[in-house]
Amino acid sequence: MSKKQTLVVIGNGMVGHNFLENLVASEIGGDYDIVTFCEEQRAAYDRVHLTEFFSGKTADDLSMVTDGFFEKNNIKIHLGDKAVSIDKANKFVTSEKGVKISYDKLVLATGSYAFVPPVQGHDRENCFVYRTIEDLEALTAAAKDANVGAVVGGGLLGLEAAKALKDLNLKTNVIQFSPRLMSAQLDKGGADMLARKIEALDIAVLPSKNTQKIVDGTACKHKMLFADGTDLETDIILFSAGIRPRDEIARKSGIEVGARGGVVINDQCMTSDPDI
Repeated sequence: MSKKQTLVVIGNGMVGHNFLENLVASEIGGDYDIVTFCEEQRAAYDRVHLTEFFSGKTADDLSMVTDGFFEKNNIKIHLGDKAVSIDKANKFVTSEKGVKISYDKLVLATGSYAFVPPVQGHDRENCFVYRTIEDLEALTAAAKDANVGAVVGGGLLGLEAAKALKDLNLKTNVIQFSPRLMSAQLDKGGADMLARKIEALDIAVLPSKNTQKIVDGTACKHKMLFADGTDLETDIILFSAGIRPRDEIARKSGIEVGARGGVVINDQCMTSDPDI
């Protein structure tokens, strides 16, 4: 009998987990010993429906993992441990906790991270992104002692985040850099109609606002200073200004990445390394 190959999957988000489910259900699933690294403390969950967390859904409700999935399929998952380097020459992965796993084939399912504009004060207390269940738990805790919230970003995810702040009983503001909401999807007429709908929900829309600095507020925890000389006081700031590819492990290991980020692949999803 031939020896099984080792397949390492870096990332156990929605894409990484869907890959595992399809692999173990396929004819070749039994050909591999499978190891996956999950940076978060919990295995894959439905990130698309995070907003439902505020309407009563729990972390268990959002989970994508069926009971016993990893055990039944002999998949070793390293929870709370981020893969940090790939040695292509010797074919092993090293994790943040020092775990080293040799591989025959490697799959990158590293996903993306929330982009936070490099505004002075962006790292103050009660400034959040909207990406993980831990983010939502921290946001919920902070909202208990807050009255006003602001979302930086008027795209689709920003508007979902604004609904989350509204569900937390905060007076909610949407700060949009461009002159209109969802500027990548809507023309002016559509955006104006959307803005009226949003404002009817008692959510303030502030277009054409370029945040220059975040400082101490007087009535609230923060004061956001805008380029046009205006300002807004708020207790919570939630950044929803887009995402960027998590390609740092590929970049560090010498795998080809695009000029604007992201791992370069061919039509078979193969990177510049034939085993990755």
